[in-house]
Amino acid sequence: MANFHRNNVGNLVLGHHHASKSASVAGHFRLWNSHSAASLRRLIFDAVSCGASSRYTERSNSDSEKHHHHHQQKQHHQQQQRKANPNVRSEKLSDLLSIAEVEADAETQKKEEKLDELKRLVKELHREEEDSTKKREAATKVRLLAKEGLEVRGTLAMLGAIPPLVAMLDASQDDVESLVASLYALLNLGIGNDANKAAIVKVGSVEKMLKLIESPDGLDSSVSEAIVANFLGLSALDSNKPIIGSSAAVSFLVRTLQSLDNKSSPQAKQDALRALYNLSIFPANVAFILETGLVVFLVNSIGDMEVTERTLAILSNLVSIREGRKAISAVPDAIPILVDVLNWTDSLECQEKASYILMLMAHKSYGDKQAMIEAGIASSLLELSLLGTTLAQKRASRILEILRVDKGKQVSGSYGLGAAVSAPICGSSSACAKPDGGGKECFEEEEDMMSEEKKAVKQLVQQSLQNNMRKIVKRANLPQDIVPSDHFKSLTSSSTSKSLPF
Repeated sequence: MANFHRNNVGNLVLGHHHASKSASVAGHFRLWNSHSAASLRRLIFDAVSCGASSRYTERSNSDSEKHHHHHQQKQHHQQQQRKANPNVRSEKLSDLLSIAEVEADAETQKKEEKLDELKRLVKELHREEEDSTKKREAATKVRLLAKEGLEVRGTLAMLGAIPPLVAMLDASQDDVESLVASLYALLNLGIGNDANKAAIVKVGSVEKMLKLIESPDGLDSSVSEAIVANFLGLSALDSNKPIIGSSAAVSFLVRTLQSLDNKSSPQAKQDALRALYNLSIFPANVAFILETGLVVFLVNSIGDMEVTERTLAILSNLVSIREGRKAISAVPDAIPILVDVLNWTDSLECQEKASYILMLMAHKSYGDKQAMIEAGIASSLLELSLLGTTLAQKRASRILEILRVDKGKQVSGSYGLGAAVSAPICGSSSACAKPDGGGKECFEEEEDMMSEEKKAVKQLVQQSLQNNMRKIVKRANLPQDIVPSDHFKSLTSSSTSKSLPF
């Protein structure tokens, strides 16, 4: 294409000769005439561009060859350097390995020093000296070191730190500081380590702690709080629950709980409650807990928001057996207090626990059902079944179902349930309906036969449903004078089968 353009340019240049030239020249002149000005400019531009492209390509090829030659020279130079210094890379690797070895040696030395320190502490604990100062100092150091982590706790236990610390509970009965140091050292050794918890109980720590509790000289408050904390930690292990629960530890925890206002700290109160909760998980311990009269204190403590949730948790464990339900029912106003908790919208956990306790009591005891109805539980349950947590809603619905079935069995004749639930008081409604109007007299007779208790239940259910509708209307921000629908009116009719539609 470039040659073609150059030939055309040559033809155009030759076209400037006179007409008297040869025929070839005349032909060139005719070619000049055959191109317009625009075509001429186009041909010149193409010719120049092709020539420039060719020159640019030649220069690019030349630069590429120079760059390639330079790269080959550089590689050759590097190869010569590596041949001249073959140990450069190996020296760098050796330096890295040396640094790693130094760090590993430093870490190993640090661990060895730590182990030596722990051995010295355990050796101090095992010394048989009349002066307990060194033992107390060693126990204090163990207490601090045991906070560092599980590894340190396990190492101290393997070195034999637990037996001498437990032995100090006997030898240091008159030394409060030594008792506190050893008790808290044992407590820290058991944190997060079930093997240590089991070892502490196995060497007789519970018996020695109870011996301190029964001391005729009384017990210092700091020692008492340390023992409570130990019972809390040790009772977390399932294998320790029956050992601690069958001892006098339960009575001690209850006494500590009941006398906290004057002698113990709020932390000790929480620790005692948590320890009792751990012990109540084991069913065999429930009987020992009931013997202490703890239930009365727990029920009366409901309302103190610092302890209510933990109190309800313990009651949830106690209510699982018959004796526990009887003990709760025997407390004056226990049912109204638990029903009131269902309205605590700002404490969802308490609502769930209270609904669980009431559900079990309603399922097992007819007398408790009556007390619940008299306490106005229906409206609280209806509200909870709509606005509570998923768990609370299920439990509330279950209680409503229990109460509905029970009331249906009692007053089915009066409420028109017929023989589907139980036998009517005065036969079926069809039997009472007489052509001469005797049916009216029969229903009046049924009304007279209905006990005052049943009438009160019927009236209470209607009132509770109406109160619940007002609460729902208020929560929905609807006008307070809203007129209930016909469907709601039908729910509050005399039929018990519709009084609790859940």
